[in-house]
Amino acid sequence: MKKWNNWLLLLAVVVLTVTPLIVKNGAEFGGADGQAEEAIKEIQPQYKPWFNPLIELPGGEVESLLFAVQAAAGAGAIGYVIGLYKGRSELSKNKNENSN
Repeated sequence: MKKWNNWLLLLAVVVLTVTPLIVKNGAEFGGADGQAEEAIKEIQPQYKPWFNPLIELPGGEVESLLFAVQAAAGAGAIGYVIGLYKGRSELSKNKNENSN
């Protein structure tokens, strides 16, 4: 049952991530990337970007959302690994104490 709880939590995270994309379709939010691009064009109007994005996201806030999801996934992975190693070390410590 514990394994299902983890999958349900992961599903909840995915639903919470995707729902704003569906509900606020076509939303216009500004992000730091857009502001930086405007500042560069003010300083040097003839500047040409090195490459174009592979996909166009519906709004700048979507980029922020995806960045936050990546950060949360990374923090979750790091937390899982730390917990795994802590659990293994405690298990090893208990085995050593019981064998004496």
